[in-house]
Amino acid sequence: MSDVNRLSVFKTYKLYVGGKFPRSESGRVYEVTDSKGKWLANAPLSSRKDARDAVVAARKAFGGWAGATAYNRGQILYRVAEMLEGRKGQFVHEVADAEGLSKNKAAVVVEAAIDRWVWYAGWTDKIAQVVGGANPVAGPYFNLSTPEPTGVVTIVAPQDSSFLGLVSVIAPVIATGNTAVVIASEKAPLPALSLGEVLATSDLPGGVVNILSGKASEMGPHLAAHQDVNAIDLTGAGADLARDLEIAAADNLKRVLRPRTEDFAESPGTDRMTAFLETKTVWHPTGSLGASGSSY
Repeated sequence: MSDVNRLSVFKTYKLYVGGKFPRSESGRVYEVTDSKGKWLANAPLSSRKDARDAVVAARKAFGGWAGATAYNRGQILYRVAEMLEGRKGQFVHEVADAEGLSKNKAAVVVEAAIDRWVWYAGWTDKIAQVVGGANPVAGPYFNLSTPEPTGVVTIVAPQDSSFLGLVSVIAPVIATGNTAVVIASEKAPLPALSLGEVLATSDLPGGVVNILSGKASEMGPHLAAHQDVNAIDLTGAGADLARDLEIAAADNLKRVLRPRTEDFAESPGTDRMTAFLETKTVWHPTGSLGASGSSY
């Protein structure tokens, strides 16, 4: 059968919140165009209510995700990479449109993003050995420090690195047991919204990552001041917005990662993982106790 007169089926992009794909509760959308101004799709224009729903989902998921074994978290992050490998063609197309790249250059970006997931998957059960350990103390005690996730982290994703930068800020947050509310690049949100489809089919529990599209200037202040958000990554915020969000975050002593000049193509270090970890230190007595002679 000839498809000369067939109409294309355009993709409907939706938010990713709590493991589901809602439209914005406001019903608003905005046009997404490529680097030459050509229309690509309508993306949901998230509201403050969508942001609140995302925080609720992230908090609900936090206990189970933080309590999962580091090995299991690594398996799930690796599964994300597997799923992305199978849909590489789609992401090459979206990244090429979003960033004005040739298909070959976009393929390099997508492959680097897949490798980044694998890299962080390998760190999930190793980071505790790097930043934790036994501490020398005076007295008959064991003194042990172990890292724990901070909690719910809001991420303002990079504006100009729609996929590799996006992965580079999400993966380290969830690798260490945090959950995330992500504000995607306003001008290039489509790779982020498609990533939600991959996460939903990769064994990642619903609510661990929640992806919103729209204006960081609208959602950011609300999320920065939200009492149930524990930390905020300002990577994709401009200087003025970053200042305003940092001030708002001070209301309940959030941990803040400030924007900095970054080349996401370079090999990452551990600093994005440690940025959203807290250290718990435990003291425990050693030596014999009483006549039984038992010891610890």
